[in-house]
This record gives sequence, structure tokens and C-alpha cells, in this order.
Amino acid sequence: MKRTADIRSRDPFVLPVAATNTYYLYAATDLNGRALGFDCFRSRDLEHWEGPIPVFRPTPDFWATMSYWAPEVHAYQGRYYLFASFKAPEHYRGTQILVAEAPEGPFTPLTDGPVTPPDWECLDGTLFVDDGGTPWMVFCHEWVQVHNGGMWAMPLSADLRAAASRPVFLFSASEAPWKRLPSWPTANDPNRFPTYVTDGPFLYRTRDGVLLMLWSSFGIGGYTLGIARSITGRIEGPWVQDPEPLYTQDGGHAMLFRTFDGRLMLALHSPNRRPDERARLIQVVDCGQTLKII
Repeated sequence: MKRTADIRSRDPFVLPVAATNTYYLYAATDLNGRALGFDCFRSRDLEHWEGPIPVFRPTPDFWATMSYWAPEVHAYQGRYYLFASFKAPEHYRGTQILVAEAPEGPFTPLTDGPVTPPDWECLDGTLFVDDGGTPWMVFCHEWVQVHNGGMWAMPLSADLRAAASRPVFLFSASEAPWKRLPSWPTANDPNRFPTYVTDGPFLYRTRDGVLLMLWSSFGIGGYTLGIARSITGRIEGPWVQDPEPLYTQDGGHAMLFRTFDGRLMLALHSPNRRPDERARLIQVVDCGQTLKII
């Protein structure tokens, strides 16, 4: 068995399955430029993990050949849906949805390609179901195309196969008071415009009903996790940024989950440098209006 600190993991996502008292940790396997698919690890105590267990391996005719990033698995309407980023040399990066009958897969593509707009560079799509039962994909319009990364939300059809209408703009990376320009692109890079990054959205409604979004960019300490909040409590916003980030120690792309004994846990990767990325599981407190790390 592996311990949490032994598993190299970017963009970790933990799915608790109460029926079997098992936690599943999903992680990107495209860590050395080779797109192999996605794996998971399983645990009963969040410290000792069995795996890796292959949950998705592409067929020879699968369209994407690179950048298999940010797998998330959500239980929805009795099945398990894997949201992940994919890319190919002649295709824009996008979030595609896969489906399985069990959390260990095997996952198969729900559609022929990404659900995100076909001519946008997108990544890190996540699932949010609003109070009316409408599923949304929240995703990043990537800095490589727009320089100032954007956060967008797009309603989906009930079966998650297609967009139900056009995406809604939520906010830009530059709106966060704590954001900093990353060390790239350099003066010799063709992308010389000021660059601000949006990464890893995850939605959470607090005990007081406040709709928060965890998301990541770069701050004074490197990779940084911030909080945005919807003024209306609706996914459409408008959204405002908390002045201080939640985590500043070169870590981010976070999500939240509840342990079987009721603790609220934050999962993120830190540090952000290759090949040292590891999943960190940190207990947090829901204060009603915001979150605090213990």
C-alpha cells in the first residue's frame, strides 16, 4: 500500500462512497508528457491507498493524444461521471465527460468530444447542480488563448451530453487582489502580454447558504488558492473575490469533501513544481460565510 505522501498527484480529487466506506483518489497520469489515461487509488482511512487502479484508457481511435489533466468523478443520477481535460495537436483543449457504472470504471466517453466550446482553449471543467436541479459545467477559458484567464459557467442538458445554452462569464483572473504575474511568458516568448491564470474551479455552498468557488492562480508565494463568492447565491453571480487567499504555500487546484465521520476536508496539490507534486488533505471549517483552515 502507498501512503498519501508517496503518490505523485496533480489536481487531486477525492470521492467518498458511503456504501462501501471507501475513498477514491483520482489523479492525472500525464505527468511526463505521455497521455496514458487516468488512474485512481482507494482507501478506508485517507492515509493508506491501494492502487493505482486504471479507470480510463483511451481506445486507438480516441481523439485526444496529450494533456490528460484534472480528472474529477461525480456521482450523478445513479451513475459516475468523469470530467477531465484533453488535447490533441490539431484540436483545442477541452473538457470531455466520461461515464461508468462504478467509481473504479471503466469510464467510456459520453460523447465524441469535449462539451466546452469547440474553438476555445478550455480546461478544468467541474460539475455544479443548482437549486433547481440544472447541471452546469464551470470551466476556465485558458490564458494561452485570452491571456487574462476567464471563469465561465455553462448549463448542460440533463443527461450531460451537450450544452443547454451559451456559456455565462463569471470573472477574470486579474480581478483577484492577491494575483501576481507568473514567471512566464518571458520577454523572448511570443505570448508577451500580461498573463493571469485561472485554474481548478470547485463550487461549495456553506451552512449559511453562501455559494463559494475555490479557484487557483499565482500569488506572492507561488501557486495560490483563492475564494470567490456569488453575491446572489446563484451560479450566474455576480462574483466578488475575497481579498486574502485561503492557501498561499505553492499549492492549489483544490476541492472539498466530507469524511465519513463528518469532517470537511480540502484536497489540493503542493508544491506545484514537477516532479514533487503531492496530494495534501487539510481539514477546514465551514464558518457560514467563509472557510478557514485548521
